[in-house]
Amino acid sequence: MRYAIYYAPAPGTALHQLGAHWLGRDAHTGEALAQPAIDGIAGLTAEPRRYGVHATLKAPFALRRGIEPEPLMRACAALAAQVGVFRVRLRPDVLDGFLALVPDGDPAALNSLAERCVRELDGFRSPPSEEELKRRRLAPLNARQEAQLTRWGYPYVLDDFRFHMTLTHKLAPGDAERLMAAAEALFSPVLREPVAIDGITLFQEPGPGADFLALRHFPFALSEAEAAA
Repeated sequence: MRYAIYYAPAPGTALHQLGAHWLGRDAHTGEALAQPAIDGIAGLTAEPRRYGVHATLKAPFALRRGIEPEPLMRACAALAAQVGVFRVRLRPDVLDGFLALVPDGDPAALNSLAERCVRELDGFRSPPSEEELKRRRLAPLNARQEAQLTRWGYPYVLDDFRFHMTLTHKLAPGDAERLMAAAEALFSPVLREPVAIDGITLFQEPGPGADFLALRHFPFALSEAEAAA
């Protein structure tokens, strides 16, 4: 069993509804959903469907031996209580060959939130297995990423973090162009105005290869006005 800290739009919001529809699954309920009428979308979204609509803040990890989920939940709640709601604009883009929603503007607040999750919740993480380390090293890692993999269990943190909400697996160039156009059309209602980043969500993977489920949402305690004061 593994856990992860994600930004996940709240159920009922336009971003959640559109994203779950695009991926074909609601990670809060586990329900399978009808996808848009886009050629091949079921196969192109198979991998991100497992995780649901989200952006990774702290990558999946197993709990340290002897630690139960409840202390992790308390730590998530304590972290969220110190953060204020903020807003970001999103846009679709192709990152390393896959389609994602990414920040359209300064990502400093998102980067700060992710760093806090990585650092402040790391005491709950069990070190990755040798098998996981080998899998991570299949992608070329630079010296800094290798050091981060060793220290934090994941190479793409801190200076290498890029906030993104994955919409597909790696695409062929022709697929990337048409999926980009489809995403711009489908997500247009949430691309017009900034999206509220209003909390963090603890996700759980019940077993190897199982679909991730949203376990508990931890809302930020401070309003936008309080955070800006």
